[in-house]
Amino acid sequence: MSLLDAAKTARENAYAPYSNFKVGAALRCASGHVYAGCNVENVAYPEGTCAEAGAIAAMVVAGDHKVVEAVVIADAPLPVTPCGGCRQKLAEFADADATIRMMTMGGESLTMTMAELLPGAFGTEHMENT
Repeated sequence: MSLLDAAKTARENAYAPYSNFKVGAALRCASGHVYAGCNVENVAYPEGTCAEAGAIAAMVVAGDHKVVEAVVIADAPLPVTPCGGCRQKLAEFADADATIRMMTMGGESLTMTMAELLPGAFGTEHMENT
């Protein structure tokens, strides 16, 4: 299954009863494995958790820690970028040159490197004095 197909399949399983805004994400790791996630809303936290966070959690549970490529897809007029929190989470597991592709269900696409998506990401180099 392609990375795009994995993200589309995950999107279909999103639990979004409040916003009806379904998002799917899929990550390819250096190992070659693909992990997918979708957004999950609930009444106490209607904005829910993000698709990328779900995919990252599945990746870590499986023992992978190196993202080389990611796809995020939603039914929106413009490609949907990961939220700020998910950008930082992706930066934790992806090198600056990792490819992040954001897509719409209609086929619009925006591709950026991790460094372009989150310039100045907080990293371990910021903690060298501790």
